[in-house]
Amino acid sequence: MATLPKTGTVTYEEWLRMPETEGREEVVNGEIRLMPTAKFVHAPVVANLVAEFHRQLDGRKVEVFSGSFGIVIRRGPLTCRIPDIAVFEEETWVVIEGYFHSAPELAIEVLSPSETRRLTGERLRDYESIGILEVWIISPEAQTVEVLLLDNGGFRREALLAEGLLKPTRFPSVQIDITQIWPD
Repeated sequence: MATLPKTGTVTYEEWLRMPETEGREEVVNGEIRLMPTAKFVHAPVVANLVAEFHRQLDGRKVEVFSGSFGIVIRRGPLTCRIPDIAVFEEETWVVIEGYFHSAPELAIEVLSPSETRRLTGERLRDYESIGILEVWIISPEAQTVEVLLLDNGGFRREALLAEGLLKPTRFPSVQIDITQIWPD
């Protein structure tokens, strides 16, 4: 088992030797950040979205991941993110040493009440840096979905929706009614 260096940061090589944990944690600039367990409203929103993607996509070509998996943003200083949901075309993903080293076609983040603008902005800059083409920021509190598209290296807001259909750019056959993602 690797121990953290005295600086409080971990390198990519040290991180690979660390045991897997049951909890969710990200690494940002070498600093391990424990993520609290999701509150009730978070889980059904993720489950509802994943179910819709599975229902509408060809599972032989596209994979939908949620939960504990890592997308390596950069090896030095190590940054690895865990979006709530990531949708990958199987032909485009790169997996090295058990972690994704490629961008999903769509990343979805479900905000928790404690999420700050600074943390969300930091995460979005990481997603921009690896070329994630589309990100949905879902606010269960406001019951809105912000759709961001990568444009000239940065995200631009395409829409802020409280109703209607979500249609991911890379998967035009998918249509998700926003009212159906909220828990009953």
